[in-house]
Amino acid sequence: MSDARSSGRRRPGPEFRGAGRSLEVLRAEAHDELAALIELRCRNGEDPWDVIPGLPTVDEQVVISLRADALGSDGVPTATGLGLADELGYLRTIALWHPELSRAVWSLMGRLDDASH
Repeated sequence: MSDARSSGRRRPGPEFRGAGRSLEVLRAEAHDELAALIELRCRNGEDPWDVIPGLPTVDEQVVISLRADALGSDGVPTATGLGLADELGYLRTIALWHPELSRAVWSLMGRLDDASH
């Protein structure tokens, strides 16, 4: 094998760790995270009708969480950072591991692309 893992070198960018967890578990965790966020913001006086439309869908939250897990607990990339092409490639990797998340991945890819212009 001549890939980065067999030679002892680490490839740049985040490492995908979400392949071993079931999509049902990932979705349940994302649902709980979103519910906690809604509760927190509403307890801080925000109107649920204003809070909820701005939140990601459960599947988008799964993708966001998988990305954050790969980048570390603070969600900040390593010193070299990730460019747009790397981010989009990483999101595609998530869609390959979890095809059911493809719609959410494409949605987030569109937002990243729009934000870069």
